[in-house]
Amino acid sequence: MNYWLFKSEPSVFSFEALKAKGKAGTQWDGVRNYAARNNMKAMQIGDLGFFYHSNEGLDIVGIAEVCALAHPDTSTDDPRWECVDIRAYKDVPKPVTLEQVKANPKLADMALVRLGRLSVQPVTPAEWKEVCRMADLNPAP
Repeated sequence: MNYWLFKSEPSVFSFEALKAKGKAGTQWDGVRNYAARNNMKAMQIGDLGFFYHSNEGLDIVGIAEVCALAHPDTSTDDPRWECVDIRAYKDVPKPVTLEQVKANPKLADMALVRLGRLSVQPVTPAEWKEVCRMADLNPAP
């Protein structure tokens, strides 16, 4: 299993909105960055990702699960863009702020710290475990 982080402005699409989509989930569309697209192409069904509220809130609020492999993004006619489908997996009991992530030396190399604008990011197993600890969450699925 691989771990990821999905960023979204809560006023555009929040974790609550993802939860409202139910088990079917929704496509993570509209991503127009090659690195983020390539990250989605590397995802497997069952991979988990932190759901991060960007710009407003600036915190990890939930966990999403990849429920469909990369496929053409239906929000564009441009064949270069693909996306995965994700669904809400679990709420985070104690949201983890960007400030807390940046203050934790164990997370100094995390993409959220280094590549702040990247909307779909990889998370290492060690980073996953540490953020889960900070969120009072069992890191095992």
